[in-house]
Amino acid sequence: MPAPRDRTDLFTELFTGRPSRCDRDSTWPGHAERVTVDLDPPVRHVAFDTLFNVRDLGGYLTADGRTTRWHTLYRADGINRVSGADLDRLAALGLRTVVDLRTHGELEERGRFPVDALPVAYHHLPVIRETWENWDLDPDLEPVGFLVRRYQEMLDEGAPALARALEVLADPAAYPAVFHCAAGKDRTGVLAAVILGLLDVPDDTVADDYGLSRAAMDTLVEWLRLNVPEALDAMTDQPAAFLDAPPRAMHEVLALVRAEHSSMAGYVASIGVGADTVTELRRLLLD
Repeated sequence: MPAPRDRTDLFTELFTGRPSRCDRDSTWPGHAERVTVDLDPPVRHVAFDTLFNVRDLGGYLTADGRTTRWHTLYRADGINRVSGADLDRLAALGLRTVVDLRTHGELEERGRFPVDALPVAYHHLPVIRETWENWDLDPDLEPVGFLVRRYQEMLDEGAPALARALEVLADPAAYPAVFHCAAGKDRTGVLAAVILGLLDVPDDTVADDYGLSRAAMDTLVEWLRLNVPEALDAMTDQPAAFLDAPPRAMHEVLALVRAEHSSMAGYVASIGVGADTVTELRRLLLD
């Protein structure tokens, strides 16, 4: 059985990009007791011990009065590091597909989702070439403008990955599915905005969904304060924008998409996604 997960090691994986010293092999197949997730009634946030930003994208009203389907598509932070009871909780969601939006470097340094322990269809679709933590940035940079520029870059540079993700998620056999990055805020937030936009979820709702990641980052900081207080200094060394999720930023991104492409459907058409794919996504994800 693997040694207990060291909290400092967990922080190492979360924030430095270096593998921890702990054994990555999951003990899930041998657990005597299975952890279940109470999903009735539906919940937006799915609780885990060491994941902080796992959310169900169901329950959102669309412009034409329909509702996004619960228990079907999830957005998440670094599920690549999941093990033990948290792996049981993911298993309880019935996942069939994992879409990993992280960079090649993150995959090499931090590992991928443990498909040996929980078999799923795994797709690595990097949205950006490099992460931001090594950039020489002003710690007081203004979050909205910074994030809008980064998300525009993702829609441009990451277009092939985003298009492929939509194609993967247009397969009925893919569900339930989850897509994730490291924090579940930026790359994950952009793909979530694209999908919700295609489903005709109003901009206010899309921006509010994105903004929920701010509370998740606060939860992470509080967890560190209680469990790894020595790690808080590393948090304060980062620009505040790295942890922020202002709905205004997503509103501006959506407005830019509309100004250039008329709609989210126009944007995905411009990156090679066919109308049949959009139709199938709507069939699969709307009630």
